[in-house]
Amino acid sequence: MTTLRALQCLVALIDAESVTEAAAQLHMSQSAVSHQIAALEREIGTQVVERLSRGVRPTAAGRAAANEARTALKAAARAIETGRQVGGGRAGRLRIACSETMTVWLLAPVLRDWSRRRPEVSLDLTEFTSADRMTERIAAGESDIGIGPRPTITAARIELLGQEPMVVVAACGHRFATQSSVAVTDLADEPFIHYDPANGLSSWMDEFVAQHRLRNTPVLRTGSPRTAAQLAASGVAIAIVPISALATQSARIVRRLRPDVLRDVTVQIGNPTDSLARRFVADLRRRGLPCAGGAEQSSESTA
Repeated sequence: MTTLRALQCLVALIDAESVTEAAAQLHMSQSAVSHQIAALEREIGTQVVERLSRGVRPTAAGRAAANEARTALKAAARAIETGRQVGGGRAGRLRIACSETMTVWLLAPVLRDWSRRRPEVSLDLTEFTSADRMTERIAAGESDIGIGPRPTITAARIELLGQEPMVVVAACGHRFATQSSVAVTDLADEPFIHYDPANGLSSWMDEFVAQHRLRNTPVLRTGSPRTAAQLAASGVAIAIVPISALATQSARIVRRLRPDVLRDVTVQIGNPTDSLARRFVADLRRRGLPCAGGAEQSSESTA
């Protein structure tokens, strides 16, 4: 198989018409250049240059091969430069999987900065309601990183970014409006909005209710915690949602639980050596999780 070095020697020799000058251009010995050319001629099956008393003269095969060699060498140079750009985090493609509630809450500032500072990097974003589904996608090589709650299965490297509080959302006229926070025991017998089984919060809610022996009755199920918060604000029933689901303001009561109920915010990394993925995660860490200070609010005042 012909090497790039042999093609470099061919182009230099055709251009210089001299082994001596070609060797000088390539910083090689004359014997090394001659060896590369001889190997190339054996592979082609014919001479690429005619040896003269002073210098060489390209044959028709040599000129044709040199033209293609120039194209190959330019492509190789582009490949090296592309590798450097991607390795340096200046180009490439990063496929991001994210929990739907965290896209605006956590990712938006970093995505904005990357689109401005790294315009040669292509960002693909896919939103999920299940952390386990993100893990499966990363394991299948369909996403590079995943940001969301801690999955129940582990098939990728998982790092903790922080924790976000789970909060109670209710309509403005609800009894929780007079409280600065809501004790978990106060949730007993409260009708609540549950989640579709495809959403990872469905199993979380089942475990939460069972752990605290609340025996609450679900009024309905929804696939989105953002929808659950909006339904709760309209008076359908209370909802327990991650604070990241409250990206927009509305007339509602939002209260933290007492004691605090927190869930991990993690990042899953398919290939820890991927420079783009590592840089993106580093930027997430530098920015940190948004302040949770707005967890206690109503449409009228902050409690």
